[in-house]
Amino acid sequence: MTTSPAEPATVVVVGSTNADLLARTTVHPAPGETVLGRDLQVLPGGKGANQAVAAALLGARVAFVGAVGEDEFAQAATSGLRDAGVDLSRLDVVPGGTGVAVVTVAADGENAIVVVPGANAAVGAAQVRRHADLLDTAAVVVLQGEIPRDGIEEAARLAGGRVVVNLAPVIDVDPAVLRGADPLVVNEHEAHAALGLLEHGGPTGAELSDEDVVAALRRLGVPSVVLTRGAQGALVAGHGVDGVVAVPSPRVAAVDTTGAGDAFVGALAGELARGTGLVDAARLAARVGAFAVRGSGAQPSYPRGGDELP
Repeated sequence: MTTSPAEPATVVVVGSTNADLLARTTVHPAPGETVLGRDLQVLPGGKGANQAVAAALLGARVAFVGAVGEDEFAQAATSGLRDAGVDLSRLDVVPGGTGVAVVTVAADGENAIVVVPGANAAVGAAQVRRHADLLDTAAVVVLQGEIPRDGIEEAARLAGGRVVVNLAPVIDVDPAVLRGADPLVVNEHEAHAALGLLEHGGPTGAELSDEDVVAALRRLGVPSVVLTRGAQGALVAGHGVDGVVAVPSPRVAAVDTTGAGDAFVGALAGELARGTGLVDAARLAARVGAFAVRGSGAQPSYPRGGDELP
């Protein structure tokens, strides 16, 4: 599993890669209820891999630091990364199973997901440290919450360039990681949780508006913040940005929202690596996220460089 681009990567994603078992249903089952599914697909996924693929398909040079297991799901989990031309020379194969996500998608496009980490649990500080050279030279290092805390913290410490932290799912990381995020990318719920982490277990800001939470995160030392709001677009704040800027999302008919947030993060990271300003990068990322919800699955729904964005 060694795919390497001709030139060094400018975006390095340290994160998870999974095989997604995607089942389509009319409605999500209630607790204790069984519903019939329409079909089942095995697709590449994992937040880290999704973000790497999204960036690479839009032309960024991307390398991936992660792990898969020694099972039948490893090929499926990495197929999208290989097809997108992501450098997999830093991908480890470890004993045990590859990470798996069980995803149900209802007729309205909303999803429910259960993640079994598998090999992703091996992406801790020791593994990350072996790739210090790569992290030091990357223009942008992208992190998420589907690998161990010490792996995230070590990657943030070793990064020589800009660090994009997508705190999803929310885990209890060192507040220094959040204060080094440029930007911290979170949805509405994650933003409130991040505020609580920075206030050392204090209030989560549940009574605050999204704009107030963004401003509070900035006051607590986060260099820049992108708060994603689904069909409502995103809020952006940080150095070089005048106040809190609302970035709209194109209106589209959603088929499947799986991985749309990851498409946003990957596109954002790729644009930042090119030197695009944060607001303009978020505008492009919102269009990429809107494109993604129009197709099925995560990586298969992402735009290629020649696709027309909404």
